[in-house]
Amino acid sequence: MSKMDNNFSKAFDALLEEKQLPKEVILEAIEAAMASAYRRAVNASSAQEVVGKIDLETGDVTILAEKEVVEDVQDERTETTLEDAREVDPDVELGGMALVDSTPANFGRVAAQTARQVIQQRIREAERSVQAEHFEQQIGEIISGVIQASGGRRGVTVGLDMKAEGTIPHNQKIPGERFRVHDRIRCVVLEVKDTPRGPQIILSRGHGSFLRRLLENEVPEIYHGVVEIRGIAREPGRRAKVAVSAEQEGIDPVGACVGIRGVRIQNIVRELHNEKIDIIEWNPDQIAYITKAISPARVSGVYLSEPTDSARTATVVVTEDQLSLAIGRNGQNARLAAKLTGWRIDIKSLLEATTDSLSTLQNDAELAKIMPKAVEEAPIIEAMLEKKAEGRSLSPEDYQTMGVFMDRVERRTIEVQEEADRVEQERITEIRKKIAPIAFEMELAETDIKEHIFNILFEAEYETVGELMLALELDADKVFDLPGIGPKAIENITEVLGGMDFPEVEIEEVDEEEAETEAEVEVEVEADVEEKVETKEEPEEKVDEEAKKAAEAKAKAEAEKAKAEKAAQEEAERIKQEKAKELAEEKRIAEIRSNVSLAAFDMELKDTDLTERVQSMLKGAGYTNVGDLMVSLQTDPGRVFDLPGFGMKAIENLTEVLSVLSFPEEEELTEEEKLEAEEKKKQKSRSVKYVFDPELGEVVAEKQHKREEDDWEDIDWKDAL
Repeated sequence: MSKMDNNFSKAFDALLEEKQLPKEVILEAIEAAMASAYRRAVNASSAQEVVGKIDLETGDVTILAEKEVVEDVQDERTETTLEDAREVDPDVELGGMALVDSTPANFGRVAAQTARQVIQQRIREAERSVQAEHFEQQIGEIISGVIQASGGRRGVTVGLDMKAEGTIPHNQKIPGERFRVHDRIRCVVLEVKDTPRGPQIILSRGHGSFLRRLLENEVPEIYHGVVEIRGIAREPGRRAKVAVSAEQEGIDPVGACVGIRGVRIQNIVRELHNEKIDIIEWNPDQIAYITKAISPARVSGVYLSEPTDSARTATVVVTEDQLSLAIGRNGQNARLAAKLTGWRIDIKSLLEATTDSLSTLQNDAELAKIMPKAVEEAPIIEAMLEKKAEGRSLSPEDYQTMGVFMDRVERRTIEVQEEADRVEQERITEIRKKIAPIAFEMELAETDIKEHIFNILFEAEYETVGELMLALELDADKVFDLPGIGPKAIENITEVLGGMDFPEVEIEEVDEEEAETEAEVEVEVEADVEEKVETKEEPEEKVDEEAKKAAEAKAKAEAEKAKAEKAAQEEAERIKQEKAKELAEEKRIAEIRSNVSLAAFDMELKDTDLTERVQSMLKGAGYTNVGDLMVSLQTDPGRVFDLPGFGMKAIENLTEVLSVLSFPEEEELTEEEKLEAEEKKKQKSRSVKYVFDPELGEVVAEKQHKREEDDWEDIDWKDAL
């Protein structure tokens, strides 16, 4: 062994304090470095076990190397004598292996020089590991740091504890927020990524969890669980809606969050760059909850529709003076309310809702039969609407009459629809019982259906034989009227399905037979038991416990299997919906892009009349030509208008410049072709109306298909502006 510097212990303690690492971590790093230094010094084999030991009190270094026990040592690096080996292990024999002291002379000084780099590397790795572990435990929590750099491509760099650095990406900042170097800020830990250069700590000030943690810190009632946050919908820097509820009686959850004279909520508003925050009380009654979510607008009525095959929709009716307030700037209020409640919200004015109700009543004979009073009032309502259309004012009593009429018709319509959905669901259930369960497990791809027919059915989301058979039983025309399905295709489908051999499911007959058989068995068992009791005079026969346990185990296994199958079906349906959504989005963008002139993509922004400031902001966001900018504006205007620094003047400049741009025709058209194209364009514009969709968070078009001369039917059209 060799003696190191007497100040080793002090140096070791100083290293611990500097690196802020556990003692064991540093010690392990140094010992591993000593072992590595020995291997380099003696050119030891990588297969040879080498262990480094250090005494923290004295600083002594000991190297133990695995060597073979031999009589005559030929290579001191790998061989040792029996005498030296038995000093370590008394039981060792010739030919065995032993870890013996192999510390070279003056190794302490040599190791200090040789192992410095290894020690530094090990300490850096240990620092990164401890940093990653520490901040992974902080995910979702608020931490504070100091701004080190701002405005770069990576976003904002923040200096954190443990000499770590975090990053606030541009999409996690609050729009309009500016930082200066050395400013102290608060943010929430969003994610910790493991990279070769150490942990990458992603921070956020725009995430909903940041607002949640601020509320917990500012409102003691939330921190102690007296008030619970039920939901948060947020558009950073602009507006947020928070739903809260009280877990104890006598507590006002909204008042607790707002504080006396709004002191609590104002502290949070200042932290969030003057972001407006609406605190509403959560309510289990969905109508009351949606009514509060639409605030500050006053709601006249809320009507819920929960179809089995589409998203839940809430129709919110407001008076004319509350319509713009309910929708909000750029649809913001409606969009946040939809996110908060989980409902698709359709906002209508009282006049629009009354017009729709009147039309529904006049065009639905079945509804008119069960609402004779409303039919009698219809001419009066129609006269009121005509009066309003002519520009004449209505009295408050007129508005009240329309409101009562609309409310009655809407509620009755929803009741009728719910009853129809219930009947349809029962019908589907009954038909499904008649189809063998195995049919729903058999893929259409495994059948003899021709490939082009299979492709048509697959695109229509018929994937199994059972699904196809169910659809044919419900409405055969829905399948046979698919584009590309002709007489030969119908013949192929019916022939393939007709040739399949599935066991018939006759539930009632089987049940009756089983019931009769079980009854006979029970009679025999009872008679047998009675006979045994009479002859042997023994106590009542014990229940067969093994049979009971087996039955319970079987039932449990079947329940678990059914649960697993249901979960698998739900997961498959979710994946299918996600893929469909992605395809729809790709199709939408492609459609938008195809409607933009090719010349626009060749025109650079610098060749336009956009101001240098606007060009600089757009260039920083990756926009270099007019075409890409136009596509982005039609796809999602917020991606452009929400850019940092993009205010009203920039928006006015952009819209003004784009509105006057003109591009040459991509090809010369004849006069007849131009007239035809113009007529198609007019027809297309007449068949489209634009509405705000809160689920997509944007304005979308609803396309109308004309069936007959005066018969128009609205259908959903996913292509956005």
